[in-house]
Amino acid sequence: MFLKTAQKDGIPVIAFDSGVASDIPLTTASTDNLASAALAADKLAELIGGSGQVAIVSFDQTSQTGIERRDGFVNQIEAAHDDVEIVAIEYGGGDHLKSAEITKTLLQAYPDLKGIFGTNEGSAIGVAIGKKESSSDVVVVGYDSGKAQTDAVRDGTIAGAITQNPVGIGYEVVKAGIAASKGEKLEPHIDTGF
Repeated sequence: MFLKTAQKDGIPVIAFDSGVASDIPLTTASTDNLASAALAADKLAELIGGSGQVAIVSFDQTSQTGIERRDGFVNQIEAAHDDVEIVAIEYGGGDHLKSAEITKTLLQAYPDLKGIFGTNEGSAIGVAIGKKESSSDVVVVGYDSGKAQTDAVRDGTIAGAITQNPVGIGYEVVKAGIAASKGEKLEPHIDTGF
């Protein structure tokens, strides 16, 4: 509704981060979630020695961001890591407690599990909690960089994390907004890095 009102009133719309399912925004400034999740797949495969079972704990299966992070990881494992098997993809709603329970269940169901990718901060923190509560040595790679997650990287619970460039996203949105207000043509997507 707001997008249509803005369009009707001649107000340029610039989307950021996750974007929207509409052709009204002139551009979207965001992280390339497919490429960043592919990097997470490469790093996790490297950290587990190039072979073994891994799982994904994602926040949802309906948002574009959730879909792209899951698919970027899965596609890269399938394309580049023949000896790595994804045994489960679970959804914890980004809730760290639910994601912790999912992780503990995964660790019981797959005793040979070597790695888990948490696709956002809540998922990654939940995986870290589940790992600690299970006294597991599973390798965890996360996504995002809040304080709890960076603390878990520092203490070794999480091996590493893909992080967006929030300052870059904001900068590019403002820059695109100024360009749009001057009538300049914009690319449909602005990659803000990771």
